[in-house]
Amino acid sequence: MSAPATARAVPPAAPATPVSRALLAAFGLAAAVDLASLLAGAELGHQIAKPLLMPLLAAYAATRGAPKLLLAALLLGWGGDVFLLSDADWAFLVGMGSFAAGHICYLVLFGRRRTSPALGALYAAALAGTVALLWPDLPAELRIPVAGYSLLLTAMAYRASSLGLLAGLGGALFLLSDTLIATGVAAWPQPPAPDFWIMLTYIAAQYLLTTGALRAMYGESRTTV
Repeated sequence: MSAPATARAVPPAAPATPVSRALLAAFGLAAAVDLASLLAGAELGHQIAKPLLMPLLAAYAATRGAPKLLLAALLLGWGGDVFLLSDADWAFLVGMGSFAAGHICYLVLFGRRRTSPALGALYAAALAGTVALLWPDLPAELRIPVAGYSLLLTAMAYRASSLGLLAGLGGALFLLSDTLIATGVAAWPQPPAPDFWIMLTYIAAQYLLTTGALRAMYGESRTTV
């Protein structure tokens, strides 16, 4: 005979402390410096500020009791950020691989929570259309890696909606940010200051995913047998 099921509440998120507030403020400052540097064409400011973003956001999340998978996703994003500072093809592939590993962490974190089938169909159509349009203009050696990464990224963006509006918006912005990168790789016409828009949507995406995950992870009840 199996043991009786008992409900166990997940502990609430750690309250905000002066340390967590300082870390979040430092993240905001690094984001502002990075975006301003991109608008001003100050490459040194971007090179300094960009690698600080995800460690600061991860440290903030850790002070709020974030799950390890969320911290891993953010730190793998940091790895991608660092490698993508280089223009070398190998660095682009390694950076994309680091981000892909981060998306896997997010997908495991999201678990089996329910998502909208209609939204899934919309994301699937967007994925198919984007890859089909980009394919002829991508370098031959990047077509398969970009297509595989796009599939994983789209799955993450779709499943993020299972944590609520904030995380869902974060997933959508992550997809938009990386699509802008892909159009640049394909040598498509770019908006003015494309790196600014890439980083703006990326920074917002990671912050919203973090905030949405922290809100969704706590206050739920788990049943263990």
